[in-house]
Amino acid sequence: MMQTDKARLEHDRLARISAELGPRSIVLVGMMGAGKTTIGKRLAARLGIRFVDADGEIERAAAQTIPEIFAEHGEAYFRDGERRVISRLLGEGPQVLATGGGAFMNADTRAAISDLGISVWLEADAELLLARVRRRSNRPLLDTPDPEGTLRRLIAERYPIYALADVTVQSRDVAHDIMCDDMIAALIAHFDRQKETKP
Repeated sequence: MMQTDKARLEHDRLARISAELGPRSIVLVGMMGAGKTTIGKRLAARLGIRFVDADGEIERAAAQTIPEIFAEHGEAYFRDGERRVISRLLGEGPQVLATGGGAFMNADTRAAISDLGISVWLEADAELLLARVRRRSNRPLLDTPDPEGTLRRLIAERYPIYALADVTVQSRDVAHDIMCDDMIAALIAHFDRQKETKP
């Protein structure tokens, strides 16, 4: 394909996503280490909309890091704040919104995302996640004697819920732009399916 044809196709696909999205948000869900922030930033830049990291917004609102919130107040307190912050952010689209690993587990949050966004699950296998999260120490849920066992337990609990997302994209150890291309293709396929099922 010639470069001009490729650029035109890219432009048309991004314009289609923007038109279909309207004021809604693309909401990235999935486990810690799946690549939501990294890929989300690339996708937002390609679409010309803002990128928002829900965890960053929570930290700003609380004036504490997430590990500090967990240590001082516990997970239930954090999850309630997370739900409120995501609910507020969903009213500020269009944007690409990366959520924390546990956010989509909350039924109220899932309902709000369904109303005001398109959910995209970045699905990653355990080995890829383990390789990535070992590089960082700011994962309070993995601050256990057996982080691998904890991660596998979280995968077993969360993946059936993540599978409720509108779109699923396999997270892979490839260039970020390739992952972004995968996400764009998956969104286009989602809109095509919606069009086919409309009466």
